[in-house]
Amino acid sequence: MSQLRVHDMQGACVGEVEFPDGLLVRGRGAQAVHDVVVAHLARRRAGTASTLRKGEVAGSGRKPWRQKGTGRARAGYRRSPVWRGGAVVFGPQPRDYSWAVPRKVAQLAFRRAWSDRVLDGAVRVVERLELAAPKTKLCASFLRSLGLAGRVLIILEQPNATVVKAARNLPGVAVTTAREVDTYTLVRHATIVVTRAALDEIKRRLERGTGATT
Repeated sequence: MSQLRVHDMQGACVGEVEFPDGLLVRGRGAQAVHDVVVAHLARRRAGTASTLRKGEVAGSGRKPWRQKGTGRARAGYRRSPVWRGGAVVFGPQPRDYSWAVPRKVAQLAFRRAWSDRVLDGAVRVVERLELAAPKTKLCASFLRSLGLAGRVLIILEQPNATVVKAARNLPGVAVTTAREVDTYTLVRHATIVVTRAALDEIKRRLERGTGATT
């Protein structure tokens, strides 16, 4: 069992919680994490880059000048790719960059990403996270009490608009829920703050093998 310290809102340690070692992954899954992260970033690409092909460039197909006797290079039409304002050869066209990741690969990637954070001591458990008002200084004070800075991921058991509004102006700080957190988000943040209830939900996700959210 891995022991995780539990803190209160003032940063004081109020106990420990056990995380089963059987839910953690060691020595495998690195390639799965890579594949899932690449697939996630590919899915975010707009794929709207577009260039005009020969049939799409405005202009007639009339020969600019006769074939011989002018001293100039041969030219067949003004839409030629070698002319300024002409077509583009093998240019980008709108496309979908997304690709599917096998379900078991996604599950392994999520488990490996979470395991790395637990084994590195980058997970802070709080008994509960409640802010009196949606103010940035309250969230910043809470993170300072835990000695955290930089890229921090806050995982809640359920959506909380107050916490989201209080954290959204803090650079590098993100808020999500235990059901919505994915592999890319875990990898992107150096430290994780998770409520005890959210930690229990993550345990259930790993036990059910439903960590397939990429």
